[in-house]
Amino acid sequence: MKAIRYRTYGPPEVARVEEVEPPSLQEGDEERVLINVHGACVNPYDIFFRRGYYPVRPTQGLLKPKDHEMGGDVAGTIAAVGAKVDRFRPGDRVFGFTHGSHAEIVRARQKNLAKIPEKVSFNEAAAVPTVALTALQALRDVAKIRPGQKVLVYGASGGIGHMAVQLAQYFGTEVTAVCSTANLGWIKELGAHEVIDYTQEDFARSGEKFDIILDSVGKRTFFNSRRALTEDGIYITEHILYPKYHFLQFLLGRLFGDRRAKAHLSQPNTEDIEFIAARLADGSLKPVIEKAYPLDQAVEAYRHFELGRTKGKIVIEVRSG
Repeated sequence: MKAIRYRTYGPPEVARVEEVEPPSLQEGDEERVLINVHGACVNPYDIFFRRGYYPVRPTQGLLKPKDHEMGGDVAGTIAAVGAKVDRFRPGDRVFGFTHGSHAEIVRARQKNLAKIPEKVSFNEAAAVPTVALTALQALRDVAKIRPGQKVLVYGASGGIGHMAVQLAQYFGTEVTAVCSTANLGWIKELGAHEVIDYTQEDFARSGEKFDIILDSVGKRTFFNSRRALTEDGIYITEHILYPKYHFLQFLLGRLFGDRRAKAHLSQPNTEDIEFIAARLADGSLKPVIEKAYPLDQAVEAYRHFELGRTKGKIVIEVRSG
């Protein structure tokens, strides 16, 4: 089968389409399934690992990667099931999480999957898992979001950001979205009550206060955002590409007695992926896909993503249809 592999750390060009042995269900895989992949997605952690940023090197290899696979979000059809799989059967359309999804066939745990709603395409389903789960857990579990609160999403036109805008609206809050001039219109259509063009205005200097500030792109800091927080408001950063920088600000915040700064990395589970599936089914979540690339153009997809100006998500279309 065809799969994307990288054998050294570096820019998009180190990734290659290779012919590899397809996975199979082995002893111990009783609760796993095989998936014929139709769609996958590009996420920040793909770049984080492929470029070999320092925090991954102690476990992934100091000089070259031990793990060569790419991709975590997947959408496709069940090809085979383990003996203890009770939620799916061959032919089911599913989406969710597994490692190495930039490939034609993958193995996945059934607990990390859900069925794709009837009117949702494979590409749409592939665009959702990581960004929706991250936004959901940040707002619901970390910030303890409540109806009537005022929520600001910084980087609202990105993957996590455009999911956070919709989920904050779903939870009954007043949503302010911060993005660039070109994205103001469609972000407003997604459900933002107010939009701010960051090229023209700094939300932290407007005098308005928010109960939750979600920085989905790691371009702000707690210290230059806290003046816009209510007294018991929460600032959450989601971006994993700046771990040292954000760790320092949280440490300083603790030292100075301010515990409103939070960090979050999502953890997949069955209940939350089923919740996301239900929101896709009822239309509360609508993924925006800027472009879909075929598997053999994955390097172009990575280049596009690393420009940092993606509208919604970049999808890798492994199979059409």
